[in-house]
Amino acid sequence: MNVSELARILKLPPQELREKLPKLGFHIGQKAIKIDDRLASKIINQWPTLSKKLASTQSFRDRQAARIEQVPAVKKKVELPAFITVRDLAALANLPVNKVLGELMKNGIFASLNEKIDYETAAIIGADLGLEISAANEEAAQTEEQDRKLSDIIDKEDAVDLIDRPPVIVVMGHVDHGKTKLLDAIRSTNVIAGEAGGITQHIGAYQVTRKERVLTFIDTPGHEAFTAMRSRGAKIADIAILVVAADDGVKPQTIEAFRIIEAAKIPFIVAINKIDKPEANLDKTKQELSNQLNLVPEDWGGKTVCVPISAREGTGIEELLDMLLLTAEVESATIKANPKASATGTIIDSRLDKGEGPVATVLIQNGTLVIGDQLLFNGTIYGKVRALKNYRGENIGEATPSTPVKIIGLKVAPVVGDIMETGEGEKVKFRNIKSGLTKSGSTIASQVDDSNAKKINIIIKSDVLGSAEAIEESLEKIGNNEIKVKIISKGLGNIAEGDVVKADANKAMLVGFNVKASPQAEEMARGKNVSLKTYRIIYDLINDIKALMVEQLEPEIRRNDLGKLYVKAIFRTENDIQIFGGKVIEGRVEKNSFIEVERGGQLVGQGKLLELQSGKESVNIVETDEECGMKYQGDVVKENDILTFYREDKIAKKL
Repeated sequence: MNVSELARILKLPPQELREKLPKLGFHIGQKAIKIDDRLASKIINQWPTLSKKLASTQSFRDRQAARIEQVPAVKKKVELPAFITVRDLAALANLPVNKVLGELMKNGIFASLNEKIDYETAAIIGADLGLEISAANEEAAQTEEQDRKLSDIIDKEDAVDLIDRPPVIVVMGHVDHGKTKLLDAIRSTNVIAGEAGGITQHIGAYQVTRKERVLTFIDTPGHEAFTAMRSRGAKIADIAILVVAADDGVKPQTIEAFRIIEAAKIPFIVAINKIDKPEANLDKTKQELSNQLNLVPEDWGGKTVCVPISAREGTGIEELLDMLLLTAEVESATIKANPKASATGTIIDSRLDKGEGPVATVLIQNGTLVIGDQLLFNGTIYGKVRALKNYRGENIGEATPSTPVKIIGLKVAPVVGDIMETGEGEKVKFRNIKSGLTKSGSTIASQVDDSNAKKINIIIKSDVLGSAEAIEESLEKIGNNEIKVKIISKGLGNIAEGDVVKADANKAMLVGFNVKASPQAEEMARGKNVSLKTYRIIYDLINDIKALMVEQLEPEIRRNDLGKLYVKAIFRTENDIQIFGGKVIEGRVEKNSFIEVERGGQLVGQGKLLELQSGKESVNIVETDEECGMKYQGDVVKENDILTFYREDKIAKKL
């Protein structure tokens, strides 16, 4: 048989086969072209065992080498964006471009100098080149750019035209500490009735009047899945209320909410809620605020304003509003806008309405928005204002600074967090609005970069775009290098047959949030075996997807070294079964463990312990300095050999 033919059968390059065979006792020569048929047949039949033996030998050598102490090299730290060209990667790493290209080729990637590679590929290549790779915070840079854009617009205004505007207030905190109930108490309306799990599902905005002064409240979702939307809420707010329950204290989401407020650099007030409960403990809550967040209350000699309230009973609400007004007066120098300017604002909600088409809620931050204004996002015309509605659903003619208003007249739903302007811009023909597509016709859902990781394809349908974005961002965070979520598309409205067809074509799951599936779609999903689920509580959706991802992770095989044994006598040898005796010289020996055979400092074989005896009795474990007999299956063992015993444990992986 030709050596090349044998290599093809064993799925190896011929040269690699020529190098491996001598290590396994088959000396055919480095330049051999042909090999004896009987020898070839023997190699083919024994190859699974031979290749495992070779791998064990290499593993043994690696472990031996790892014992040699080496001085760790100082790795160069490099921050990389989501995508980077090969040329830029080489420049950042201060390495020759050819070296980077060579490393890419070793990993089967053939790229040109100006071709972009994704972050994960760059991280793997960087690690091979001795670099310490970390991700650049592009999201923060983008947010800073948007903030700078708004600041530039306001700063350009004539100081003479700047006037005080209502302060914008955001309520943040743990999922069930009473944020929505607090807003309910402030507005004296019941918005919580019927909300699943007591969690606010959409961003809204409301206004109240206290002592003839208007206050604007941003109503943000309460669960950790909406971190991105909460963050946007903090970025556009002037003052924050951090809600902490007196019966529950500081929780991880409380800390997360505070970090967002801290990053936004806005003043805040702590509202200690649920003081009406018997288990409420104000002192303990204040102690946790001091210890975990370094927030020392004013009555303890600190600077943090803490207002005890009961949103359920209405206790302390007026005092809280008065503290908000006082804080707004202190910050009045920055809470200003020019109502005479062209309108500018931030999108805080976006959805597709059956009767009104694409609609969005915008918080006006400067200028005045009037009916007939042309709406721009990033220089592109999204439509013209046909109608404006306030938070009560009433038609209004204009929206002044700090006013939340629903806009009707958009051609396509903008993205939550977008900066809206008015004026002249680029006219674009929009298509496929219902499926959540942009002007180019490509999906607005972010795409998971191609890699060797397993993919769980998902199609999201939701009632509002903000919820779909929050779900997408949360799902993308729970993946790792082995398994990822890939959002095929996200759209608005109920699940229809077309969605099932798309899911079937992409082997994707269909998940709906606050929407229903038509009977025809459900029947088609059952027929095509497409997974279709609808949810009303966001973290149920996240947890279900996370559980599915964990199920698909391959368990990690972890080697657990047990001990060593010195072989004193061989009693019987039959084929690959041997019975021998020895003494445990290190650790312990366990029944059914795997064995490596070491002879003269070299790994010469491997096998498995079938039976273990001590004092003519079958046992499961033999400890150090004890003698034992054993039945063994594997490569031949000789007297004076040193046997290493180990166990292979399957460890379930976590995300």
